[in-house]
Amino acid sequence: MNDKRYRYILYVIVIVIIGTITIQVYWNYKNYLNNKQQLISDVQASLDKAVDDYYTNLAERTTLGIFLEGDQQKDPFADGGDIDKLIKSIDTIRNEFKNLDHLNINTSEGITVLRGRQADSMAQVHDDLNPTISKADFKKRIDSLNENDTNFDIENIELLTSKIVISIGKDSLDIKEVDSLLNEEFNRKQIGIKSKLSFYQSDVKRQVAMIKDSIFNKDKSKQNFNLNAISRSSFLPKGSVLELKYSNETLTILKRSFTGILISMILVLAVISCLFYLLKIIKHQKQLAEVKNDLISNITHEFKTPIATIGVALESIRDFNGIDDKEKTKRYVDMSSNQLNKLNVMVEKLLETATLDSDSLELNKEETNIAELLKMLIDRYRIQFPDKTFNTNIMVKALMVNVDAFHFENAINNILDNAVKYGGAIIGATLTKTDKGVEIRISDNGNGLFKANKDQIFEKFYRVPKGNTHDVKGFGIGLYYTKSIIEKHNGSIQLDLSNKLTTFKIWLPNGK
Repeated sequence: MNDKRYRYILYVIVIVIIGTITIQVYWNYKNYLNNKQQLISDVQASLDKAVDDYYTNLAERTTLGIFLEGDQQKDPFADGGDIDKLIKSIDTIRNEFKNLDHLNINTSEGITVLRGRQADSMAQVHDDLNPTISKADFKKRIDSLNENDTNFDIENIELLTSKIVISIGKDSLDIKEVDSLLNEEFNRKQIGIKSKLSFYQSDVKRQVAMIKDSIFNKDKSKQNFNLNAISRSSFLPKGSVLELKYSNETLTILKRSFTGILISMILVLAVISCLFYLLKIIKHQKQLAEVKNDLISNITHEFKTPIATIGVALESIRDFNGIDDKEKTKRYVDMSSNQLNKLNVMVEKLLETATLDSDSLELNKEETNIAELLKMLIDRYRIQFPDKTFNTNIMVKALMVNVDAFHFENAINNILDNAVKYGGAIIGATLTKTDKGVEIRISDNGNGLFKANKDQIFEKFYRVPKGNTHDVKGFGIGLYYTKSIIEKHNGSIQLDLSNKLTTFKIWLPNGK
């Protein structure tokens, strides 16, 4: 995948992420507005219901409807009678009936008492109990009376009282009681807002109060009530206004929208995570393609030299009478054999790398003196590369560790080989014993590695990019091999790029 296509994919992913976030933000905003409108409607309904409930309760205490039947209809207001007891139960201070439940008037024969709203429907209740007769039926009954009683006179009919309504006028509004009923309604509907009730005898007085608040209330921080609602109840005194101011609506709306917002956030994070994961895979595939191309280029250069050398040697033997010259023939054969050995080593390295990825590699662990092993490797490189300076700091003479000597030696050798190829002129090696194991540090003063390469340096076939330059041979599998072997020994390896040094830190458990 080329860089141009990768950039296009990156742009598309960014656009999709921005679009997804924008849609979710818009959807949540619309949901917030809908919930806000629903909250306003709920507050209005709660206020109206609280006022209705207040006047219903008030009517229970201030309004009575009385049905009188039979003898109770004669002189109902006599002193000491049941009606007289009701009138005497009126609390003149609070303007309401008192101790109604203790009078037990309903137990008196011929008296039915209706309280509150039921008194408003007395006519309907009376008509249900005593159906109205038509004019024709009434005339027939009068005629029947005249036939049975020749002395009957319509003027002698007693006018009897059958219905009495007692209503105590009370124009004031108890704000505290309405507020208590309103809070009960808020709790029932789970509306958590801060509110304040105000009652005005007229809308003009309300406007005047608002103007005074705006003029004299200089501390704007105290004006926390952002919304208001005016009761639409028909029970309020004519021309009066009951206003509810409230705030803290944002928190209540967010609580109502919490589920939707949470689901939206989860979906957005899921989409973004999937897209970034896809981008990571694409980037990894791009890197693999680059590594593959680099590996093919390296293999081509690595294999080309020995193949060309062998070809030249065989051509010399064939075309320049090398067969007759035994010494020359031996030299050409030795040259070809050395190059074939190099090819064999390179092929084995590639095969070993494939083996490391599986569980088929078995380590033959045994007690090994890694102090002596490290000294031997340093001495070998000191002889092989006299232009390099090797400093060692081995704190112990003998340090036994349970390792596979062959693979562990190759692992340390790869690090030293990288230090010689890519590092500076000074190479250092340190061996110390810790409480839980052994630490080996191999460093150089070169600047061939950067922090950008730090996380990839141990990946298979990875080489620090140098364009098409192949001044240093290799396939990029040495450090991958080293890391795999160290981890199979239950150890760890890290790269440190501080103090102008490139340092590989190796830790192994169980040092003796």
